[in-house]
Amino acid sequence: MKIYVGSQNPTKIDSVKRVFSEYEVIGMDVESKVAAQPFSDDETLEGAINRARECAFFDKCDLGIGLEGGVMEIEGDLYLCNWGALVDSKENVYTASGARIPLPDEIKADLEKGKELGEVMDEFANKNDVRKNEGAIGIFTNGSIQREEMFAHVVKLLRGQWELQQ
Repeated sequence: MKIYVGSQNPTKIDSVKRVFSEYEVIGMDVESKVAAQPFSDDETLEGAINRARECAFFDKCDLGIGLEGGVMEIEGDLYLCNWGALVDSKENVYTASGARIPLPDEIKADLEKGKELGEVMDEFANKNDVRKNEGAIGIFTNGSIQREEMFAHVVKLLRGQWELQQ
């Protein structure tokens, strides 16, 4: 079986490989069909589902997985959020979400100006490609949780739901 991941981002692909190590995992460029920087749980979830569906439709016999990072507001504070979706050959959709942590006000201000979190994090951490490495979660947990690990947790939740229905 092949599993198609709706991204070429190595942290997303590697998180799926970690959880589905016995299968071939292939990253694909697909559109999330949401804003480049999702600003709510709903929009982030929609992006994950759209990515998973596009992958699943590519090869009806296999699985499509979409992983989407975004931000969402609670009582004026901006939180990091992430969603995943798995679509199987029967077009069943399984969804799961993971870790949430508050983001500093300076990050919120830059995002509200229209910047993407990846770009803001590169500037904030004075690094390149934070989104392809530790991610914002890695920066703001002082390395305790890496982006791949965070998405792997979401993928485990997806796999467990899917396996239960098999």
